[in-house]
Amino acid sequence: MIEHFAMGWVTPVLSFLLSCAGCAVGLTCTARARVSRGAASTGWLALGAVAIGGTGIWVMHFVAMLGFHVRGTETRYDVGLTIASGVLAVLVVGLGLFIVRAEGVGVAALIGGGVVTGLGISAMHYLGMRAVDVGVEVTYDLVIVTVSVLVGIVAATAGLWLAAKVRTLVAGIGATVVMGIAVSGMHYTGMAAMRAEVVRGGLVVPDGGVTASALLGPLIIGVTISTILLLVVVGVAPSAKELEAQAQFKDWQERQERIRQEAMDGSRRSVLR
Repeated sequence: MIEHFAMGWVTPVLSFLLSCAGCAVGLTCTARARVSRGAASTGWLALGAVAIGGTGIWVMHFVAMLGFHVRGTETRYDVGLTIASGVLAVLVVGLGLFIVRAEGVGVAALIGGGVVTGLGISAMHYLGMRAVDVGVEVTYDLVIVTVSVLVGIVAATAGLWLAAKVRTLVAGIGATVVMGIAVSGMHYTGMAAMRAEVVRGGLVVPDGGVTASALLGPLIIGVTISTILLLVVVGVAPSAKELEAQAQFKDWQERQERIRQEAMDGSRRSVLR
């Protein structure tokens, strides 16, 4: 009854590539956050959350959902719930990133951040599925749902660790692929839990919601604009290595200033004696 690849391999491949793209931009932002300070570090983490949670996870989910179809029905989407699921994805990824930054990249912080983010991503997935209306009752296999949540937690923990550790280009490419596979794996595991009743008679058309084609246009425009803006910010801003060099130079200047000030204080004390 349920098809997850109604459009062939277009949706899984495209959604995977979009997930990788979002995670790549997000990792670039988190790399800058590690070597920045104060508000700048917070800003880079927020941008990382938008890139990973928005494009890397939510957009991947929505594009993959375009291949979802229940035979004998028309698929429609609740716009409010669909947008809410996107906002939730960004918020939980941001929360996980800030937990790891605040507590350091230790085991407890990674597990705590991974559990919070993984549960949030799972909630985003099933909220997104709740936004889908096919006009017939849809149920879920509890065992597979549990497995999908565990996959989400493991994927989130791995993502947070990679966001905190990746430094080189090769490692970044590998991390991007790993995160893309993890996000896609969680999505399709959750989709495998779905069950739908048999449709008999004519085509079942839900009363509310909008069609995928009606929602696709605004989504493409929004994703395109936000991605371009993120790329412009990342491209114009100094790289993580440049920011780190600037921070080291600033530390050196501050040390030299302290040494100079201590020398002047020592001279004054000598004169007073």
